[in-house]
Amino acid sequence: MRIRLAAVVAATALVLAACGGSSEAPLSGQTPAAGASAPATSGATSASGLQPKGPTVSGVVDRVVDGDTAHVIVDGRDLTVRFVGMNTPETVKPDSPVECFGPESSDYAKQVLTGQPVVLEFDPTQGQTDQYDRTLAYVWRQLPGGGLAMFNLESIAGGYALERQYGPTPYVWKDAFRAAQQQARSVDAGLWGACDYS
Repeated sequence: MRIRLAAVVAATALVLAACGGSSEAPLSGQTPAAGASAPATSGATSASGLQPKGPTVSGVVDRVVDGDTAHVIVDGRDLTVRFVGMNTPETVKPDSPVECFGPESSDYAKQVLTGQPVVLEFDPTQGQTDQYDRTLAYVWRQLPGGGLAMFNLESIAGGYALERQYGPTPYVWKDAFRAAQQQARSVDAGLWGACDYS
């Protein structure tokens, strides 16, 4: 798994270099998801130069449900968070079979996120919750050196997730996610080499 994680980091770096970093300041005047506190970061930047574009709150991942959903504790409250802009093969959907590469996607999310401090970035274009009342957010891992790494993007770049837009409005990180998926697909990373997701 350590080799896979290193490959994901390398692939993400290539995609980010191609996309260019963002120097935009976080959006102001936006309301975080229901129950979330005021923004907890102010321009925290990742090693790649990317930073959240929308309002943020800090929390800790309590439990990963599957590759695109986790329980995050924010101000003592348990939020079920659905990761924006991505979809992973099913592993826990009622009355549905386990899909190709679903266990690997879930295991990757569990290894990377469980128990870790994160910053949730909210996207005003996508709303606060989905049809199942899950909080919608991008999940930024807080790195030991003080920077941030966006899990959604890492997962797509490593071939653990598919880029996915729900609804008619594009999400703010769509271009970066699509570029990451094209790169992952071109090298048969993860699910692209193991499954038929053509």
